[in-house]
Amino acid sequence: MWLLDKKGLRVTVLLTSFLMVLGAGLRCIPVSDLTIRKRLIHGGQLLNGLAGPTVMNAAPFLSTTWFSPDERATATAIASMLSYLGAACAFLVGPLVVPSPNGTSHLPLASESSTEHIKDRIEAVLYAEFGMVSLIFSAALAYFPSRPPFPPSVAAASQRLSYRRSFCRLLSNFRFLMIALAYAMPLGVFSGWSGVLDLILTPVHVSQVDAGWIGFWSIVGGCVVGIAMARFADFIRGMLKLILLLLLSGATLASTWFTLTCLTSVTHLPLTTATLYTSCILLGVFLNSSIPIFFELFVETVYPVPEGITCGVVTFLSNVFMGVLLFFLTFYHTEISWFNWCLPGSCLLSLLLILCFRESYDRLYLDVVVSV
Repeated sequence: MWLLDKKGLRVTVLLTSFLMVLGAGLRCIPVSDLTIRKRLIHGGQLLNGLAGPTVMNAAPFLSTTWFSPDERATATAIASMLSYLGAACAFLVGPLVVPSPNGTSHLPLASESSTEHIKDRIEAVLYAEFGMVSLIFSAALAYFPSRPPFPPSVAAASQRLSYRRSFCRLLSNFRFLMIALAYAMPLGVFSGWSGVLDLILTPVHVSQVDAGWIGFWSIVGGCVVGIAMARFADFIRGMLKLILLLLLSGATLASTWFTLTCLTSVTHLPLTTATLYTSCILLGVFLNSSIPIFFELFVETVYPVPEGITCGVVTFLSNVFMGVLLFFLTFYHTEISWFNWCLPGSCLLSLLLILCFRESYDRLYLDVVVSV
């Protein structure tokens, strides 16, 4: 966040992509000692995690720096949704490239040759990831300017608060804390839940491949709807709160449907592939498509706080919620129906917070009124 605020996009993106190259490279080093290999993999994951804030937080800063007011929401949606599209591809790459060891596959995986085959396939994925991030770093190094020759709007050219004053403004702004919690709770819970989706669906006899397809289509649907919603928000300004109310209402209903369906012995709801696919995909569509709308509302609410700092704070809160849930999952993993109930609960709380929130559009007012 500090680099984004002080040094701009180019330095931040170059450092981010370089950390990704180092992290992916450490995981590919062929070491026979398993202890050293484990440490290298953990180190690579740590470096990759250090690159995460730019990927998750830089979209609103990029859209403000490069795009006019009637294109900002769309640019934010495209820039933020592409990282989730990469996560959707991960849902497919894992099950389709690496055989499943969790007992849901029909392949005989008990032999030593099968274990070696799984190991070879995992290494192939790691090498492919190293090649992709190296290509991204080379492209950014060759050409990635920090800003356009001329500011596209008044807000892009205006002076922002300092790093320290920005944090003081954010922590003392009750309206910002309301929508920050409204974002962090459902998105943090959903991130943790979707990361272990195959584990959650195994008790209801859904294979890893099917779980991967469910995760893939839920994220792809969220990306498409998110970009469409952002484009609508660009055409009809001042509707961000209404859009979020509609999306969170849908997420609450979809998550409740999925949770009750998994409790088929109690609720007697039909547990079929179609109902699981539909409820999970709808949940992903509603929650993932709310991300760019939330980002735009954050920036409008706390302007002139820099966009990177604002989105960094809310992403940190989201990761805290995700981390706490995954921490409890390590202790309570034999019966995980409680994890499913966290989804509708977090969506409902977020919906109530948005209902009580009083929206304002300070950045939009500056662009429209001052420029006129």
